[in-house]
This record gives sequence, structure tokens and C-alpha cells, in this order.
Amino acid sequence: MVRESPSLEVLAAFGAREKAVSLPGGQGRTWRSGGIVLKPSGLVAEAAWVAEVSSQVRDTARFRVARPVRAADGAWVAYGWQAWWLTPGSPDARRWDEVLAAGEAFHEALAGLARPSFLDARDDPWTYGDRIAWEELPLQGGEVMAELLEPLALARRAVDLPAQAVHGDLLGNVMFADDLAPAVIDWPVYYRPAAWALAVAVVDALTWHGAPAALVARWADRPAWDQLLIRALMYRIATNEGCRRAGMPVRERADSYRPVVDLVIRR
Repeated sequence: MVRESPSLEVLAAFGAREKAVSLPGGQGRTWRSGGIVLKPSGLVAEAAWVAEVSSQVRDTARFRVARPVRAADGAWVAYGWQAWWLTPGSPDARRWDEVLAAGEAFHEALAGLARPSFLDARDDPWTYGDRIAWEELPLQGGEVMAELLEPLALARRAVDLPAQAVHGDLLGNVMFADDLAPAVIDWPVYYRPAAWALAVAVVDALTWHGAPAALVARWADRPAWDQLLIRALMYRIATNEGCRRAGMPVRERADSYRPVVDLVIRR
């Protein structure tokens, strides 16, 4: 992957005056210039929507949000880049209960937002995984890790919960700093039941960060929790098939997910 730094035109557009230096994470495409963080915008409509919403959400004692920087022309995107004020803190994926609590508060603040139209146009491996999980695309039987997807699909039952805008990748995108509420950053937007986003974070904690099985039970009072866990697992697993279809490398292995799949199926 070519990790291109922001040009002088990009820096000037957002009022960034210092030399850009690469930041860890963000697939190597995130840069800092002084107190401004810059990264490629991806889908422009999504980047602009997230920035506009994030500029209006109020911080509370339970969470805060990263704040976007407008370009000189007032837009949220310039030359294919977006910018955010540097957010104090650092992520800690092992503070899963705190991440989940911050995510729940964040989603409460988003309730009532209309479904953004860019979701219909977005086409990437993660969107593919989401659509497989929610039966908007069919399983064909030859997908990467089909042996895990098929029993999960058989265990699906109808879910009758209201959908809303949610953060689809919470666990690594909540920042912690002393004496500050957790900060939600880098928001990939989905329109699903709010507790589904929590289920994704639980699945990630179990699969990649050594969370105990008891984490599943601690959040099990959410409606349709087991069904949301099934869909969270399918989302993550099917994203690998989305990567294959997009010509991207598939780095994950079925063995990483198998214990979590067995745990959820047993429930």
C-alpha cells in the first residue's frame, strides 16, 4: 500500500502549518501536523456526514468525540482529505467494558438521526460483511470461512429492533485520557440496532484481545443479544470474503474465530 503523506495544498487547506508526520494505526494513512490530524477521506459523502454530525454532538460525562476541522472553503473534505483536531488519549482494547459503556452513551446521543443515503452507494469489504450478516446478500457456500458462516446463518432468527446510526468498530477507536471521558474516534457508519455495535466490540474483544467468556454474559440483558452476537460474528468473518472479492489480502484465519463461534452457537 502506498502511504502518501498530505500535500502542501492539503495542509494549507486545513490551516496545518507544521511538517506532517505519520501516526501509528489507521492503516498507515493517518498524519499529524501540530494539533491537526489528517487522513484520506474515503467516500466523500460519508466523511462529510460524519464530520457534520461530530461537530454537533455534545460531549458528556460518559463520552466525548473527536472534532473535525473545516477547510478554508468551509467544506469538510479538501483534495480527498479530511482533518480532525488532535484528541487527547490513547486506545486500550483491553478496557472493553469501558469501551462498551462509552459506545452505548454515544449511540444514545445519535438516536433519531435519519439513515444516511451514502450507505446505499458504499461498496467495500466491511459493507459486504455487514450485508451478509443481515441477509441483504445471500451466502453462496464458497466464501472464505464458509464453514463458520453457515452454522451461524442457520442459527439466525428474526430481529425486531429499531435501527439507527452506529459505530461499527468501537473497540480500537475509543481513546482514554486521565480526567477525561472516553473519546470516540474514527467512525465507520452503519445503520443497525445500537446493541449490534456493542456485540461487534464484544466479538472483537473475545477474538483478538483475550476477553473472558463472561463478557458476553455481562451485556446479555440487551434485547436479542444472542442474535446480535451472531450477526456481529458474521459481519467480521464475511469481511474476509469481501476482501477476497476486492482483490485485497485475506490475513485472518478461521481458527481465530472458531472458539467464539462455538461459544455463541452454544448460547
